[in-house]
Amino acid sequence: MNLEKYMFPCISKTLFGIECLGCGFQRAFAFLLEGNFEAAFDMYPAIYTSLILLFFIGLHFVDSKRNYKKTLTVFITLNGIIMIGGYYYKHFL
Repeated sequence: MNLEKYMFPCISKTLFGIECLGCGFQRAFAFLLEGNFEAAFDMYPAIYTSLILLFFIGLHFVDSKRNYKKTLTVFITLNGIIMIGGYYYKHFL
């Protein structure tokens, strides 16, 4: 299955030639759909924390009786650290 023809181009990469912190998410998600978990992580190390974060954001809107702010703060922070670390590793090491 070739999902690349349906992917959105990165505006930062298109305009400035520099990848953004989110570059690779779509391809990593496509690898996950194909069952290739290692390639997904190699493509975008924050794929798993991003999906967990999106799950809790969805829960926050669906289940308004519970307070998910602390959980969201933890996953936003963790996801940001992994995104920056992955970007640094991919481009500078």
